[in-house]
Amino acid sequence: MEKQTKVKTMRRKYDEGFKMEALRMVTNGRGVPDVARSLGISENILYKWRTEQKKGYSLEESTQDAELEQLRKQLRQVEMERDILKKALAIFGRTT
Repeated sequence: MEKQTKVKTMRRKYDEGFKMEALRMVTNGRGVPDVARSLGISENILYKWRTEQKKGYSLEESTQDAELEQLRKQLRQVEMERDILKKALAIFGRTT
């Protein structure tokens, strides 16, 4: 019988600057999976950092974040509608 040895993995420690930069990338519109892949870290750790960051916010900051997120969603919607209208204008504006 072979004796199996356990390989102990060491936990990586990240400094605050790295965490803040990763969270800034997420808040600027990049997805958590994309940021995690590009930095070579787990998605779960990014979600954990984001949750910890939100716990530290005051009620006013939390309200501002919610408003900012709502405005970003609204901006994406309006940009999509604009692009559709541009395409429609190009199609219907053609002379036959």
